[in-house]
Formats: sequence, structure tokens, C-alpha cells
Amino acid sequence: MKNFLLIFVGGGMGSVFRYALGRWLNTGAILPWGTFLANILGSFLIGVVIGYASRTENQLLTFLLAVGFCGGFTTFSGFAFENMQFLISKNLFSFFLYTFLTVLFCILSVYGGILTSKLF
Repeated sequence: MKNFLLIFVGGGMGSVFRYALGRWLNTGAILPWGTFLANILGSFLIGVVIGYASRTENQLLTFLLAVGFCGGFTTFSGFAFENMQFLISKNLFSFFLYTFLTVLFCILSVYGGILTSKLF
């Protein structure tokens, strides 16, 4: 039951942070920078948390931050919806740019997070 509570609290916090980031960055932007940045920061954070937790066997941290916060903060459904909007509006350049940059930077961010976790 404690794990469910940790996921619930972390997920709620992550969702609120994602919403705030979107409100701050998406106003009149060419690309949906809020979702883009949330996915990159969340990917980095999950790399840090998983890298650290794997050495310390801290499952509470994994449930709160990796499953909960990162799960609520990052959003593949938002990414997919925003890309669908680009396709509907026939904006293929933004579609391909956003897809490429998101996938590339999310993968690099997980790797960077894992490397960063080795510092502590």
C-alpha cells in the first residue's frame, strides 16, 4: 500500500509540474516546448533515479520519483497529440523536427542521467 501512495504523490507532483511548464513555455511557440522539455528533463531524472537506486536498492525512491513523478511529468500521449496536430495542419517540417529532437534528446538525457547518478 505504501508503494501506491508514493506513486500517487509523485505522479500528482509530476503532473502539476508538467502543466506549469506547458503554461509557461507553450504560449505562442512554434513547437510545444513545454512537453518537449518535460520529456527531456523527465528522461534525465529517471536516468539519475534508476542509476542511483540500482546501487542503493532504494525502492521507495524508485516508486516516488521514477514511477510516480517521472510518470506524471513526462507524456508520450501529449507528444503524440502534438505531432498529430502538425500532421493535420500539414506542417511536416515541425512534425519531423519535433519527433527527431524529442527521441534524440530523451535518449541522450537518460544516458546523461545515468552518468550523473554515478557522481553521488
